Amino acid sequence: MEELTKYEKARLIGARALQISMGAPLLLDLKDVDLEKLNYNPIEIAKLEMEKGVLPITVKRPMPKKIE
Repeated sequence: MEELTKYEKARLIGARALQISMGAPLLLDLKDVDLEKLNYNPIEIAKLEMEKGVLPITVKRPMPKKIE
């Protein structure tokens, strides 16, 4: 996976955190103890999912047009 910019990371974490807060299933098998450590915070859960590389979200970047 390509390196993401800080803006792309923020957008992906924010989008995933919104999904989690709206009731989407978690992509990691987290125990109640782990969730309590994260204070059930959707942003922290989304960050953890991103660190583990399980986010099913991709970034499409437009390619520059070729000048001839």
